[in-house]
Amino acid sequence: MADGIIRDRRQNRPAREQALVLAASRLFASSGFEATTTREIALEAGCAEGLIHRYFGGKYGLLLAIIDRRTAEEFHDLDRRLPPADTLEDDILQMIEFDIDRMWNDREFLRVVIPRAFFDRHLALLLSSVPSHRTAAIRQRLRKFEAGRGLPEPELESVATFIAVVGFMFGFMRPVSLGHDLQDSRQMAKNIATILVRGLSDNPPSAATERSPAQPGRLPAALFS
Repeated sequence: MADGIIRDRRQNRPAREQALVLAASRLFASSGFEATTTREIALEAGCAEGLIHRYFGGKYGLLLAIIDRRTAEEFHDLDRRLPPADTLEDDILQMIEFDIDRMWNDREFLRVVIPRAFFDRHLALLLSSVPSHRTAAIRQRLRKFEAGRGLPEPELESVATFIAVVGFMFGFMRPVSLGHDLQDSRQMAKNIATILVRGLSDNPPSAATERSPAQPGRLPAALFS
């Protein structure tokens, strides 16, 4: 009997952890990290308050768990959430639009964690890993296209980094931090992305133009024309 109870608790733990993470994400975004209590999180999740301390070590540990899980999702769930387009150029455009919407939808949570990162080195290091995970996922996706596989590695890395950064800049920084109109920011990002894909289309890479890893790669000159 006791063994059955222990086994049932172990099986329920992932579901309870997920419920607490989702509840904390909603409450941190709506009320802020400092104002949200562990009691409110537990009530929202339908769990005992003590589980927050048992599973995460407290409210701060729960915040770190939220970021850690979101980072893992960046790498594993990109294709599931956004099926690849038919061409590399169309896929770049749709990934940028997708990221802008994602950052805008996450704006309240980002408002909570980004200011804290200025004064919390551990949190800052954890947040700094998010763009690298995102870039790795995008780079892997771009390699699925023949045009992506044909890019020299430094250029592929540059394109992936651009996609990973532009959503944050135009979906959060400009409309939220700087107060710019969201639609204007979205259109500017699309215009920049269009220039990028035009450069990739007009100047397909060849073996003669590829560089060794020791030499810096360059994006096509048409990108800047």
